[in-house]
Amino acid sequence: MYVPAHFSMDDTEVRTLLETCRAADLVTATPRGLLATFLPVLYDPSAGEHGALLAHVARNNDQWREPADGGAMAILHGPDGYVSPSWYASKAEHGRVVPTWNYVTAHVHGDLVVHDDPEWTGSLVRRLTDLHEAGRPDAWSVDDAPAGFVAGQFRAVVGLELRITGVEAKAKLSQNRSAADRAGVAAGSAAAGDARMAEAVRRAGAAS
Repeated sequence: MYVPAHFSMDDTEVRTLLETCRAADLVTATPRGLLATFLPVLYDPSAGEHGALLAHVARNNDQWREPADGGAMAILHGPDGYVSPSWYASKAEHGRVVPTWNYVTAHVHGDLVVHDDPEWTGSLVRRLTDLHEAGRPDAWSVDDAPAGFVAGQFRAVVGLELRITGVEAKAKLSQNRSAADRAGVAAGSAAAGDARMAEAVRRAGAAS
């Protein structure tokens, strides 16, 4: 990944992205070529030296059967969005501005471990469910469904564990622009209905 110094993320920012990311693209290099699946993920900091991303795929998805001899990587996505030149204060000053795209992303490299084990997968599904149902007034539990049905569902999926060996992360949030331009991007993003991007730009500006 190309990461200019002003778009690099420190260890704390990377850890936050891992902890808050809820889905990722799993890409594996196999004898059949590159295979990819978009998956819900859960970061487990206690797994291995650098933690792991946990996920599951349908048993009928051949990606889990293909050896990832060429490597495995999960692509995490933070906020992203279009940046209009009209948002920059410098547009009125000299006009030398162009459109761009702001984004936060990480390439998480690791060793892929397959868990063809309903007990392991069931534990993961329960953890994912509890994470996403937390705080809901009508929170659903795996145990709300009939036990036989749940057992069948667990057998229909296969667990995956990406044991992390390295992370390349990038936060391109207008840090290379002036304070006035960054304020314009934050305001423009908010006006466009992207409050998440607006807040990310503000935070990046405050840290720079």
